[in-house]
Amino acid sequence: MRTNRFIASTLHGLLGLCIGILIACNGKGQSGTIADTPQELQQKTPGLIREFVDKLSTGNGAMEDSTVVLQQSRITAMVYGAREYVPVWSFEEKWLPAGDSLLRLLRNARQYGLFPEDYFYPILDSIRVKIAADSMGRAERKDAMVWAKADILLTNAFVQLIRDVKLGRLPSDSISLRKDTTITDEFYQQQLTALQQGQPLSRLIAALEPTHRGYQLLKEGIPAFLAKADYRPFTRVPAKDAAGYQKALQQRLYEGGYIGFKPDSLRADSVQLAQAIKKFQKEKSITVDGKAGDATIRMLNTSDREKFIRIAISMDRYKLLPEKMPSKYIWVNTSANYMEVIDNNEVKLSSRVICGKAKTRTPLLNGLINALITYPQWVPPPSIVSKEILPAVKKNPGYLAKKGFTLVDSNGEEVDPYSVDWSKYSKGIPYRVVQGSGDANALGVMKFVFDNKYSVYLHDTNQRYLFGNAMRSLSHGCVRVQSWQDLAWYLLRNDSLSAKGGNYTRTDSVKTWLARKEKKTISLRNKMPVFLRYFTCEGQNRNIIFYDDVYAEDKFLREKYFATK
Repeated sequence: MRTNRFIASTLHGLLGLCIGILIACNGKGQSGTIADTPQELQQKTPGLIREFVDKLSTGNGAMEDSTVVLQQSRITAMVYGAREYVPVWSFEEKWLPAGDSLLRLLRNARQYGLFPEDYFYPILDSIRVKIAADSMGRAERKDAMVWAKADILLTNAFVQLIRDVKLGRLPSDSISLRKDTTITDEFYQQQLTALQQGQPLSRLIAALEPTHRGYQLLKEGIPAFLAKADYRPFTRVPAKDAAGYQKALQQRLYEGGYIGFKPDSLRADSVQLAQAIKKFQKEKSITVDGKAGDATIRMLNTSDREKFIRIAISMDRYKLLPEKMPSKYIWVNTSANYMEVIDNNEVKLSSRVICGKAKTRTPLLNGLINALITYPQWVPPPSIVSKEILPAVKKNPGYLAKKGFTLVDSNGEEVDPYSVDWSKYSKGIPYRVVQGSGDANALGVMKFVFDNKYSVYLHDTNQRYLFGNAMRSLSHGCVRVQSWQDLAWYLLRNDSLSAKGGNYTRTDSVKTWLARKEKKTISLRNKMPVFLRYFTCEGQNRNIIFYDDVYAEDKFLREKYFATK
């Protein structure tokens, strides 16, 4: 049903034409549907609504010729059955205040990350315009059929709007933490009753939206985005090895104003292309190297239309979070490569981080940080051992010593890598590879532990210079934290505050262990929730910042749930 809804939404132009034909009837209503007075119109409309509702129950939500399909036909029928098919949104040739409010909201649905066409707005607006233009009081204004159809479409739109604002359009997944994944029939009725009793529609909808600060900031940035959005179609740049790549690249750069001539008139040389690419990269705040790498091509192919779909996806991702977040938690955005510590809905600490590469992505996770380890050892996961360490040690067993690794057997005994016949192994090995504690350790001098099946954690790094990179999707999956010290002190202070009297002695102890380069494990009594998530855009200062879809998650969701947008 969800897929059908998106397919149907692309037909709104055709649907408007069909509705126009159905309701016009040569300038006159169907026989028996034209009313002489507003009172007669009000009497005729319930019977027509009932006829439509009866057809919906036997036609899988299709109205008449199946060009208009209602996705919430069961709830729509329930609403009218409970009120004896009396119109919900109009009375005696006039829209009720609730009807006017709903039409305005549907027109501005993009302000909520929604698409007006998903709620029949083009059709409804066409009906509204025709009724408003009928100054002589005939035709559509007197046709009960017109009002009945409009009423049913508005009711279905209202129900769908309630669902989409509260639950979103994305399915729950293994990390979703929302508990209320369905809406009861009674809830829809309650919302409609509240609206009819005078509650402003904007307030009603606001009460359904996530309270997460990220959602609210993103929503605040939508008006500025829409005000300057350019919905012109741009040439899509294929991969470098695809046919027509260079011509498409130059055409796209020309369309964006980064190069002054089309490929059809003059073909740009490598220097001219590099200069144009640098202009684009500088404007988009990505690495300026004049090369159209994968990240640059993804950005070139991200038009404002695509960006709005990312906004819609991101807003729906917030709807998969718990309705009430913990009072304190760590938030990692793996697309933006940043971390925040949130305390009572305020950012107490922010830091650049380094997350996984596209091939070794950082997974989406929920966890509880339960311990800190100073000067930790690193045991590379099997994926790194088989893909990186094993091929290297086959060429030269001295690779392990060069990288500070030791080889340990099942008894905990160290093994000489030169004594092993490495040719016998193609994937895994019957040994543990361990990198000892020290400043050269890949985990740096601090590790933040939380249980998960991926062996992923937050940690310091021995490659701190990489935090200066604009593109920081560089790790094997773990999250390297630039401000690891600030995070450690925050966690320790928070843990001490949970103890009676506010004991800070463990912070002093940790500083001593770090100075002595000692490996110690510090268990946390007050475990800190951590959320590893993927959002390719966020709101900042009433604007929207976009990040690279490095893991192609938005691309997947766009193709599956927003293919017709």
